[in-house]
Amino acid sequence: MIYPKIPLAQSIIQICLAKGITTIIISPGSRNAPLTIGFVSNPAFKCYSIADERCAAFFAVGMAQQTKKPIALVCTSGSALLNYYPAFAEAFYSQIPLIVISADRPQSKIDIGDGQTIRQENVFSNHSLYNANLQEHVSAENDLKINEAIDCAMLEKGPVHINAPFEEPLYETVSELSVNVNSFASANNTPTNSIENLAEFASIWNNSTRKMILVGVNDPNVISDKTIAHFAEDKSVVVLTETTSNVHHPTFINNIDTIITPFTNEDFERFLPEILVTFGGMVVSKRIKAFLRKYKPKHHWHIDNWRAYDTFNALTHHFEADPNAFFSAFLPLTNTIESDYFQQLDAVKELRKVKGDLYLSKIPFSDFKVFEKVIQSLPTNSQLQISNSSAIRYAQLIDIDPSIEVYCNRGTSGIDGSTSTAIGAAVANEKQTVFISGDIGFLYDSNALWNSYIPKNFKIILINNGGGGIFRILPGHEESPVFNTFFETSHCHTAEHLAKMFGFEYSIASDEKSLDSSLKMLYTKNEKPSILEVFTPTLKNDQILLQFFKELV
Repeated sequence: MIYPKIPLAQSIIQICLAKGITTIIISPGSRNAPLTIGFVSNPAFKCYSIADERCAAFFAVGMAQQTKKPIALVCTSGSALLNYYPAFAEAFYSQIPLIVISADRPQSKIDIGDGQTIRQENVFSNHSLYNANLQEHVSAENDLKINEAIDCAMLEKGPVHINAPFEEPLYETVSELSVNVNSFASANNTPTNSIENLAEFASIWNNSTRKMILVGVNDPNVISDKTIAHFAEDKSVVVLTETTSNVHHPTFINNIDTIITPFTNEDFERFLPEILVTFGGMVVSKRIKAFLRKYKPKHHWHIDNWRAYDTFNALTHHFEADPNAFFSAFLPLTNTIESDYFQQLDAVKELRKVKGDLYLSKIPFSDFKVFEKVIQSLPTNSQLQISNSSAIRYAQLIDIDPSIEVYCNRGTSGIDGSTSTAIGAAVANEKQTVFISGDIGFLYDSNALWNSYIPKNFKIILINNGGGGIFRILPGHEESPVFNTFFETSHCHTAEHLAKMFGFEYSIASDEKSLDSSLKMLYTKNEKPSILEVFTPTLKNDQILLQFFKELV
């Protein structure tokens, strides 16, 4: 076996191995050579080489999103480390375990004018669950910090940073380890479920006729069928889900904006819940957030092992528990109560569906029509990755098959790494993966395609409307050179040459007929990854979408 000669590098590698951290994403560099040599030389590690650090970090986010296990990232010193930050922040807010291991110069080389040096210690402090600033020489304190960082990522589900200073020479190797590392057993830091003394809350529940369950970003197949069935049968409960909630039942409302956008003040008053129960991650719908901030529920309970964001400025209790554990303890204490709350909102849902389907049947080719066609075409039991901005918002308006798992980087809601995340997820998950993206997000993250590990059946459906279409549907939009250049980012670029350069199949569609035929062909060809680029009319998309909400009344 080949090991790096530098003892500190040996310690990091051996503790990672002992802790089961065996998936390593490496961006080429020189200062991180001791780590690269050690990880790559040991067959116990599965190593990936991704040159662009920003793409590498989002690739790791996608892998960890699927495996639920920490993925380690290794980079050289200097600005390389800073390129991890967008994905690091996404991992923090989406509770995805990442371990960033950065090579650094010794402290004596920092801020003296030496090349490729920055202040790397604590560089992620605002979003890091743990910062392990190691010393150059091996010590028990270093081992403790490495252990604690890895444990923190594993138990608290988030990103940590290990900064390791290495002095030259960097490439020397040895055939025997020179360190005896200390790998400590992980402490069980999982919060104690605060599901005791529930009688008081059950009493509130049992005396309330309007209860709303709002589910944010949620992993697929997590919430028990028993809990889902219980809420579906309770006429005093309305369950609101989103595409990214991955929770399904025919009685649940899964198109929130379709339901509430046409509401009058009287409607909001009538449907205001007495109790709001939330769990899961970020909520996409701006309209539901505006509704619940203005018309505040008397009680807002949030269920989460670690965090409780007061999204609606109405939080009254945080249950530090896993949702399944909470509901298993809580629901047996509850009673059925007479209520027409579900019935009234269900009637609105049925009316909206009839009017919405009628409108969709007559609209011309546009972003909205494309999303309807694309989502209906998705293979069953596949994985759907969606980029941010208008793409995730259109997806909220279309019913999706319950067998499809849906993911989106909603932690920071940025466009910067959606393609890289989707590719990482496709590598880590054997399911057919389809990625839907807008043109600006795709072009922004085009280095994601510079990747040797993309599965042959990976599909990108790129909706190109010639700019940032979401800005056209926001209040205050008006056609002008300033808007077109500085907000919408108008452009005439396509993915054709990128596809050729990176070895993707490439096809286009620009009307409903060509889209139907292209989608059928997209799923039958699996010799190499594919891009289907769909061109839609820039100047009509916003009008068609905004008119949709008017037609629902």
